[in-house]
Amino acid sequence: MSDDIEFLKDLIRIDSSTANGNETAVAKLIQAKLASAGIDSKLVEYAPGRDSLVADLNPDAPGPVLGFTGHEDVVNPGDLDTWTHNPYEPYIDGDKLYGRGAADMKSGLAGLVLTLIRLKKAGFPHHVRLLATVGEEYGAYGAKQLTELGYADDLSALLVGEGGDKKLKTGHGGSYNYQIISRGKSAHSSRPDLGINAIEKLADFITEERHLFDDAPQYPALGPFVHTITIINGGKQVNTLPDYAELRGNARPTPAFLNAEVTKRLQGLAEKLTNNGQPGSLEFHLIHSFIPVNDNPDSKAINTLSDAVEQVRGVKLEREFTNGATDASEFVKSPHHFDVAWYGPTNDGENQSHKVNEYVSIKHYEDAINIYEEFAKRYFA
Repeated sequence: MSDDIEFLKDLIRIDSSTANGNETAVAKLIQAKLASAGIDSKLVEYAPGRDSLVADLNPDAPGPVLGFTGHEDVVNPGDLDTWTHNPYEPYIDGDKLYGRGAADMKSGLAGLVLTLIRLKKAGFPHHVRLLATVGEEYGAYGAKQLTELGYADDLSALLVGEGGDKKLKTGHGGSYNYQIISRGKSAHSSRPDLGINAIEKLADFITEERHLFDDAPQYPALGPFVHTITIINGGKQVNTLPDYAELRGNARPTPAFLNAEVTKRLQGLAEKLTNNGQPGSLEFHLIHSFIPVNDNPDSKAINTLSDAVEQVRGVKLEREFTNGATDASEFVKSPHHFDVAWYGPTNDGENQSHKVNEYVSIKHYEDAINIYEEFAKRYFA
């Protein structure tokens, strides 16, 4: 078994799921791997047990700075009984390496780390910065923190190590999470006239939200504006009117319908229903707001990545703008403009992200490392 595969397996063995919040162990494993090749790095604490990592290859080199980024966390595995094997004990069957995070995105992260080491060993003279982040799967906290600390302010391009390898992603929509809280008044269910049922006003919101965005402008590459209510909670006892209920929803902003417009409509609906003369009230709360990363299909970074893929895999990939947010949504909030490109060893057609028995193709993983290296060399050529 090659060292590259063993390193990926070691990363997968670490439970850095959203529920566990244990990215520090991932960061320290990466730090040790880089140190063994003579590359210094530092941990940036977001919270106890949650550290991002920053490593600079040739930090004093003049000229452009190329960024690599990947996230250290993974989604929760869910019911462990549904997995054929322990999701944190990777195993190989033919060309497939199984485990939580194999596809999303410890294979991409491992590939970027190993590329930095290859470049170091080859005497690569240019400045490359690795940004390994916490909390991408829920909040992109690490990318937000690193952006606010200025780590994106001198980048000329950023390569995100995920996004699939069937097509070249040239940009993506945003992701927007919100909460609606409904407040009422408790009473015995035999005397509903003495209380206010919080569920009823929440139901009114759900009914109107279904058509709230019917006239939202479409972005040609994505089609109709996407919005979904995904969580509902309310009530604790069957014979008591609930005084509290809530829902959570997700929307996907696009360059044609930005995050502020989503807020305006959702907040407006909550206020309208609060003030409609019926008892009870609704509160709007914004949880996460990731902005779209604008489509730039002919940037230097995208063209260079396309050439690197063709060199390694012998194919010319089509380009597309897609839904599905990444840490780039936070990094591009830097006041400094830079190009972004995406490539991960996960075949989009396999759709392995967040699935039970998640896997990555070993060949795709090895190809990705070669592509990342070729991309860096061509970018500075």
